[in-house]
Amino acid sequence: MSQAAADENIPSIADRIRNGLKGGFQTTFKLLKFVLPLYVVVDLLKGTAVVEVIGSWFAPLMKLFGLPGEAAFAFVAAFLLNLYAAIAIMAPLDLTPWQVTQCGLMMGIAHNLLLEGAVLGSTGARGGVLTACRLLIALAVGLLMQGLHTLGGW
Repeated sequence: MSQAAADENIPSIADRIRNGLKGGFQTTFKLLKFVLPLYVVVDLLKGTAVVEVIGSWFAPLMKLFGLPGEAAFAFVAAFLLNLYAAIAIMAPLDLTPWQVTQCGLMMGIAHNLLLEGAVLGSTGARGGVLTACRLLIALAVGLLMQGLHTLGGW
């Protein structure tokens, strides 16, 4: 193929900008439809005893990672859904910067476990085993980070 023929297939700058903006707005609206309602629900639930009661059930487990019990809501969303849902739930929880970092690290390792486990399984890999490994690694990293945080005082 000649250089002239290759140049004909490249969209103009204006087309690239238009397509990029269109794609960006579509993605933004998809995320807003999902994230905004979750944020509002969690923020409204904070005014009730629901978050506090359920958070107290998870408090002993979450304390191992230096997190309040309410952070368990975000972990459930991250593990079963995706990181956007987890962020929407974390935002109104008034977490410290360190707690947000702790959540982000653990959730970054183990997120969207059902879907990604199924995808891994469809490739011939042992999806359940790999999903369990991701979850265990996230827990181990969370414990390690909490230990370093406690010992180092950061």
